[in-house]
Amino acid sequence: MCLENKLGLTGTAFEDAEERISKRKARRLFEEGLLNEWEPGDYATLQFIHRWLFEEIYDFAGQTRKLNIAKGGFRFASAIYLDEALRQISAMPQRTYEQIIAKYVEMNIAHPFLEGNGRSTRIWLDHILKCELGKVVDWSKVGREDYLLAMERSPVRDTEIRLLLQSALTDRVNDRAIFMHGLDASYRYEGYSSYRTDEL
Repeated sequence: MCLENKLGLTGTAFEDAEERISKRKARRLFEEGLLNEWEPGDYATLQFIHRWLFEEIYDFAGQTRKLNIAKGGFRFASAIYLDEALRQISAMPQRTYEQIIAKYVEMNIAHPFLEGNGRSTRIWLDHILKCELGKVVDWSKVGREDYLLAMERSPVRDTEIRLLLQSALTDRVNDRAIFMHGLDASYRYEGYSSYRTDEL
């Protein structure tokens, strides 16, 4: 199942087009330095990233979801409390690596958009790491299965994801190839667009 989209496509045709368009937009985001004017760690910055990547694909690009969503047995933050949760996440400290990863985990639990959370939030994370620590994650060194399992467990304990990403940190913050690896579809959850949704 695909969410309603501006492309009028479904199935693999939609998936291929969505990946191609979002990667093209991500390349421009990097090459034109569009994040340089945005505050690292703010939700407004994540909204900008999401809107930039997906505005040609979804009407809801950059908009906080108004629906409740779940994956498997895990329900992400309730839409009715989401605005307050996002304010609190924006205010979380981010001076150390441990604080940054804790903030990243909380934003994943919030899952503020109907689609495209993972890719947008990985760029958001790297923007914080770059600005605060002069590092980014080399996502080519992070195994897909290890990453997905660590993210699934992170709401209970973030040690696994913290250690996994720490082992992949690099100071090559201006390397476009490293930046683009975070957009790879291989990091997406299987059946991501089949989230159960319900109107409030």
